[in-house]
Amino acid sequence: MKAIVLAATATATIVAFPASAQVRAYGGSFAEGCYKASAAPLATLDAVTTCDRALQRETLSLDDQFAVYVDRGIVKMARDNFLDAQADFGAAVAMSPRRPEGWLNMAILRLRQGNGAAALPLFDKAIQLGTDVPEVAYYGRGLAYEDVGNIPAAYADLRHAAMLRPGWAEPTRDLARYRVRNQ
Repeated sequence: MKAIVLAATATATIVAFPASAQVRAYGGSFAEGCYKASAAPLATLDAVTTCDRALQRETLSLDDQFAVYVDRGIVKMARDNFLDAQADFGAAVAMSPRRPEGWLNMAILRLRQGNGAAALPLFDKAIQLGTDVPEVAYYGRGLAYEDVGNIPAAYADLRHAAMLRPGWAEPTRDLARYRVRNQ
């Protein structure tokens, strides 16, 4: 009987996780600015202030409040303010537990903190709830599986992420670290 053996040649760069799941808010100019800030490559203190102002000064629908909490959490996570990011993602999840973006970003946060074991059920929840960016969820879950030593599951999820978003460099780069051989 032949077995397929997988080996990862190096550990993944978890700290520089490349993506988050922003949520667009339409409630006002500060809410829109917060969304744009969450997609920016650099998170500034002004970006956090813009998000704060959206929550403090604008009358937002529950959907827009949810979006601002998620987006502000992304900005704070990008600034390595993990405690406050966790509070924002937690507020989003408490507000709308059936929406996947809060769960997905909490999973990314756990992964960035180096806790793949804690990230796994959060990625599972985001996938189960139907995230709009499943490639990000599968990619992150693949890194989390690698972190806990489940190499076959890591490989499968990284391949799935690459299939869902062809041309995305990160999964392709991480898959190149694997060697598959028949025994």
